[in-house]
Amino acid sequence: MKPLALETIGLSKSFGALSVIEPLDFQLEEGARHALIGPNGAGKTTFINLVSGRLRPGAGRILLAGVDISGKAQHQRVHLGLCRTFQINSLFNGLSVLENIWLSLSEREGTAWNMIRSAGRYRAMLDEAQTLAASFGLGDVAAEPVRTLSYGQQRLVEIAVALALRPSVLLLDEPAAGVPSGESRLILDALELLPSRIAILLIEHDMDIVHRFARRITVLDRGRILAEGAPDEIAANDDVRRIYFGESGMSVHG
Repeated sequence: MKPLALETIGLSKSFGALSVIEPLDFQLEEGARHALIGPNGAGKTTFINLVSGRLRPGAGRILLAGVDISGKAQHQRVHLGLCRTFQINSLFNGLSVLENIWLSLSEREGTAWNMIRSAGRYRAMLDEAQTLAASFGLGDVAAEPVRTLSYGQQRLVEIAVALALRPSVLLLDEPAAGVPSGESRLILDALELLPSRIAILLIEHDMDIVHRFARRITVLDRGRILAEGAPDEIAANDDVRRIYFGESGMSVHG
């Protein structure tokens, strides 16, 4: 077994009397390509919010490379190597592709407040931003405002922005959400380009992307882990099939 990049131990969350995440033990190996799926209301995004620090857990611990980060704020977790994207992109739509990536680089380097005013002095960072944009096929639109890009391209910018922080663990919360079917290939190509050193946990309702990307899948149902295994094992699991296609009528969308 590879060393663990991320681990949760007894992680739980309730909103009043409603238990959203039951005590949950989860492990993500270094360099993993892991998907988290489940029906609506399974607790997937809540779990990501707990891990990333957006929500405080009711109980349990979160370990990043063996270090307890349970009490760390979101920005502290980012600086320790834990980054995420969101279901709805969180970009600065009035800024260009390069400016969005610059801001992420400046956050990493601790120069965020000077970045736009002093961008000319940061040739190395500019080169890195251009390289990142080009690696996602965005070189030709790097100077364009994000709002002028297709939604698929905007999702690529968001992934590039996250990569600029040099994460060791990347949480991708439905990167293909809202992307027209004709552009979904852009997302899959981008996922395949992500550095192998990064452990990636993907939440995605597009099962074609899940099965083509993930080497391991965890299925959540009502805040509990229902099943975990290789894609073929999950596809053949009777409990998983019952949840998605059985009497409950639950949708495959997560």
